[in-house]
Amino acid sequence: MRTYFKQIMLVLTLAFTFASCSSDNDDNNSSSSRDVKYEVTGNFTGKMDVSYMEKSGAPLIEDINVLPWTKEFTANADSDGALLHTSGYGGLAGQTLTAKIYVGGKVVSELTGTANNEGIIVVHTKTYIFPR
Repeated sequence: MRTYFKQIMLVLTLAFTFASCSSDNDDNNSSSSRDVKYEVTGNFTGKMDVSYMEKSGAPLIEDINVLPWTKEFTANADSDGALLHTSGYGGLAGQTLTAKIYVGGKVVSELTGTANNEGIIVVHTKTYIFPR
């Protein structure tokens, strides 16, 4: 079941990536930095995982065992952008997760989600596209 859940999350992440790619935020285009930091914080107590685009632009999935969770790297020159997707189950209704993407030390995408009545939470930040 857990592997199936992760596969579904990866497929959804990839679908959202292609559907939501946008570079319409002028603040994003002012930096040529490729220093990326992903951060997940909150009080969610259930099982969690995170999907993200790593330095080469390939998608990865990791379990989150403790909050806060962070990942930092410098993206390769051929990487198109940064994306962070967090999900979980088995938490309590009303618990939260906040996902942030930093590029060049500035927050370029942030979203907070709240667990539903079944203790399920999904947080999918807006995709950040590196300027060309």
